[in-house]
Amino acid sequence: MKRRNLIKAGLFGPMLLQNIGLGASPTPRKNKEGMVEEPKKSLTVVRDTDVIVCGGGPAGFAAALSAARSGAKTTLIELHGCLGGIWTSGLLSNIIDHENKSGIMKELIYRLDQTDAQLTAKKYDAEQMKWVLEEMCREAGVEIRLHTRVTGAYSDKNKQIDFITTESFSGREAWKAKVFIDATGNGDLAATAGCGFDMGEPTTGRVQPMSLMVILSGLKDSDLLKEGYIRGLGRNGSPTTEGKKKLHADIMKIGIDTSYSMPSFFTIRPDTIALMMNHQYGVSAIDADAISKATMEARNEINKVIAGLRATGGIWSNVRIATSAAQIGIREGRRIHGLYMLSKEDLLKGAQFPDGVCDVKFTVDVHALEKIEGGGYSNSGVKMKPYQIPLRSLIAKDFDNLMMAGRCISGDFYAHASYRVTGNAVPMGEAAGKVAAKATATNRLPKAVKWNEVV
Repeated sequence: MKRRNLIKAGLFGPMLLQNIGLGASPTPRKNKEGMVEEPKKSLTVVRDTDVIVCGGGPAGFAAALSAARSGAKTTLIELHGCLGGIWTSGLLSNIIDHENKSGIMKELIYRLDQTDAQLTAKKYDAEQMKWVLEEMCREAGVEIRLHTRVTGAYSDKNKQIDFITTESFSGREAWKAKVFIDATGNGDLAATAGCGFDMGEPTTGRVQPMSLMVILSGLKDSDLLKEGYIRGLGRNGSPTTEGKKKLHADIMKIGIDTSYSMPSFFTIRPDTIALMMNHQYGVSAIDADAISKATMEARNEINKVIAGLRATGGIWSNVRIATSAAQIGIREGRRIHGLYMLSKEDLLKGAQFPDGVCDVKFTVDVHALEKIEGGGYSNSGVKMKPYQIPLRSLIAKDFDNLMMAGRCISGDFYAHASYRVTGNAVPMGEAAGKVAAKATATNRLPKAVKWNEVV
C-alpha cells in the first residue's frame, strides 16, 4: 500500500493508535555500518483542516490568527510550551520595526498595553506576551498544539503537500490541510518537504551569529542612567552607543573579552533589565550539535560575566541572572525559494510591488560574521530605502499549497538581514493567513489569489 493510502487508512482505523503510542516498538533492522532501517508504521490523522501553520512565533501567531479570522479552520503547531517564539522562549524583549505597521501588529501592541505587558511599544514583559498571544488566538478559534515538532512532509503528484507528520508526547501523528504555512523561522517544514533553499553569505556561506538573551535582577535603572549605560528611565530606558561601549569596557576590566563588543541593556520594568551581550559565530541553524554547544557556551560566558561584575561591587553588588532564554536567538537559517526572491537591488531602489504585503524601514543589519571583524554590526555597504515585501516571496516555488512567513521567506542574504526582525514577521504572517484562508474558501491555490482580494 502506498504511503498516502496508509495515512488515509488512519481515518478509518482508530485502533492504529496503539501501534504508534506507548507500546513497545518493533526492533529496527540493521542496514549497514552506522545505519538502521526504521520500521514502517501506520499513523492516525489527528486533524484534517483548512490551514495548518507550523511555528507559533511572531509570524506563525499572526498567520494563524488572520487565517482563523478570515473564516478558515486553522491549526497552529508549536515546538515550545508557549506561543511567541523568539519573543517569549527567546526573551527578545524588544520589537523592532513595528512603528509603521497596522493590522495585527498594531492590535497586538494595543492589547499588550491594555494588559500592562509593556513599558513601551517596543519593550515588553515576555510572560504577559505569552498570555496575550494565547488569548488572541483562543478568541479567534485557532486550535493550538504545543510541545510538538514537525518531522516530515509528504506530497502528491500535483506538487502539493498532502500531509505532515509530527512527534510529541502523543507519539508520531499525521495532519492534513489544504494549505500549509511554514513559520518555523528555519524553514523546517519546507525543507523536510523537499523545497530548495539558500543559507548564509554569498560565496562563503557564513551566517550571522546567534545570541542568548537573559533577564537580570538586582540592578537599578536609576544607577544605569546615572552611570551612562542607558538614555533615560521608564519608557526611555534604552541603550546608547556610548553606554554599550562603556559596558564592554567594564567587562574587559574583569578580564573577559566578550564575544560581542556592543552589549545592550533594555529596561523591561523598573529594575528589571534584559541583556544581550554574546555572539556565537559560525553556527548552522540546522545543526543540532552546533546549536547545543553554542547555547551552553553562551550561558557559560554570560554567567562568568555577571559573576565577575557582581564581584566588583558598586551598582553591580546584587546583580543576578533571573532567567536565561529557553532558546538561543537565531538570526539566520534557511531562506526558502519562492515565486520571487527579494534582493539587495530591491532594497537599494526601495522597490514597491503591486502585491506588496509589508512595508519595511529597518536597515540592513548584518552582525559580524566572525569575531575578528570586531563583534559589532553594519549594513555591509547596502544603503537601503524603505521597500515592500511582495506576496510572491511568501509562496513556495516547489509546492503549490505551501506558504512561508517570517525570516524563512524568499530573499537573498542582504534583504534577509533587513526583513528578518519581528516587526516585519507579523504583517508577513497576517498576509499569508489571509491568502491561505481565501485559497481554501474558493478551492484555489495561494498563487491564484490576488492580493487586492484580501486587503
